[in-house]
Amino acid sequence: MSTRHFPFVLFIFASLLLCGCASISPPRGAAARKTAMQVTAYCNCQQCCGWVYSKSWFGKPVYASGPSKGKPKTVGLTASGVMAKRGTVAADPSIPFGTILYIPGYGYGRVEDRGGAIKGNKLDLWFPSHQKAREWGRKNLTVTIYER
Repeated sequence: MSTRHFPFVLFIFASLLLCGCASISPPRGAAARKTAMQVTAYCNCQQCCGWVYSKSWFGKPVYASGPSKGKPKTVGLTASGVMAKRGTVAADPSIPFGTILYIPGYGYGRVEDRGGAIKGNKLDLWFPSHQKAREWGRKNLTVTIYER
């Protein structure tokens, strides 16, 4: 490789690494099955995740709503205990945490979260902004699930 191509190759590598997808790939020898799923999107915002600010004015702590209503919450922390990032997927409990999925138009993802409305053949993909999540919308897709 010539040195004049090095910045371009470095840019491509860094882009893949930063988007988070470079670290998610199907396990070697994993059986793959395809299934039709309804795929939606979410971000860390109040509207998507249902958290609320406390009534204090400065340094507003965040509190959960739903089953954990009133309990302090760390924004972006998933049900599996990791921070949400590109590739984070919320799925029904029938799909175990850590399961790798391939979602057309999104890429590889790992099940790290659950959601109140995520039941049966539904997935919710994490996006870095509410705008990006809304752009994804609601799609009916054939998703590949890699069994561990």
